[in-house]
Formats: sequence, structure tokens, C-alpha cells
Amino acid sequence: MMEDFDEIYEEEEEEEEEDEDRAAEEQLLKYAPDPVVVRGSGHVTVFGLSNKFESEFPSALTGKVAPEEFKASINRVNGCLRKTLPVNVRWLLCGCLCCCCTLGFSLWPVICLSKRTRRSIEKLLEWENSRLYHKLCLHWRLSKRKCETNNMMEYVILIEFLPKIPIFRPD
Repeated sequence: MMEDFDEIYEEEEEEEEEDEDRAAEEQLLKYAPDPVVVRGSGHVTVFGLSNKFESEFPSALTGKVAPEEFKASINRVNGCLRKTLPVNVRWLLCGCLCCCCTLGFSLWPVICLSKRTRRSIEKLLEWENSRLYHKLCLHWRLSKRKCETNNMMEYVILIEFLPKIPIFRPD
């Protein structure tokens, strides 16, 4: 009987610690600046993914990252898009032409290719984060957002500011 009481007491302590951690994290995020949004600037968009992202350095990143590093990262993402999006567009045109005959199944290849393109960009951004941006307390990620001009959805690159967590070192 006492053993059961001890287990319940330990579970309550763990839940309280998790609640405190969650509250501290929310407090840090509340004071973090709004993320920087890098929108697509290309002339072709397939399933919300533009064929190129804006490479102009955002003023909100001044002092956080060098403009050269920002442009190099955006150029790597744009290079990935340059390789994959033309193939996606061809498959999309082919799929649309055959859509009536195949009851829509001809669009599956372009849907899969588009998903693969998004995953490759996400992996590239993860690599960029681990290589440089996490050290600078920044986090890049691909995010789906509503377009400013219409009711459609588009993919953007969000650059979030991570809270600086103090590192305690024993003396």
C-alpha cells in the first residue's frame, strides 16, 4: 500500500517539473522576436513551392548572421529548387493532360516528386542549422503560410530566433 503511494507522489513531482519547464520555455518564447519570413520570389509555383526564394538580406538579421552566409544558404536552397522543379513542372503538365483518362491518377507522380523536393529542402535546412545557424541561436525551417495577396497557401522559409540558454559549468 505504501509503495503505491510513493509511486503516485513521484509521478506528481515529475508532472510538476514538466509544467515548470513548459512555463519557462513559453516565457522565453514570449520575448523572442518574431521570425523572419523569406518568401518565394520565382515566377513558377508547384503545389505552393516557388522555384526560387528571395535572396535579399533581411534587416532583422543584421548583427546575427553575415549577409554572405545568408546568401550562400539561400543560393543552396535555390540550387536544389533549380534541379528539381523543372522536372516537377513537366510531370504536372503531363499529369494534367492525361488527368481525364486516368481519373486523376496521372497527378500522383508530381505529388510524390513535390513531396520529395520539400523533404530535400528540409534536409538541406537541417544541415545548415547544424553547421552554422544553431550556433548563432537561429533556426531555419520550411513552413506553409497563407499568401499575402490571395487565399492560397505557399511555402516560406522561417528563420526563428532561439533563446540563449545559459550553460552552467562547475568550477
